[in-house]
Amino acid sequence: MLPIISEENAAEAFSEIFKDMPSWRKKMIHYIKDENPEINTAIIEASNKTDLDPKAVALGAYMTYTLIELAMRENDALMNFQEG
Repeated sequence: MLPIISEENAAEAFSEIFKDMPSWRKKMIHYIKDENPEINTAIIEASNKTDLDPKAVALGAYMTYTLIELAMRENDALMNFQEG
């Protein structure tokens, strides 16, 4: 089950993404290539096998990956929180 993406996480991600979308997308290509090469390959294949703009398809996939990653970190932090 995927974690719930909070409005705060979405706002944080969108703020970073839309500050300089082309450079963010390029950064994500390298990040996911190192972090999860299978996902990167799937994104590239999907981007190239559509009639849509490949950069837009990749942007959507990278954005989704980032949102899920942020939500998972938040979820992990909440589950690992222990009162002192």
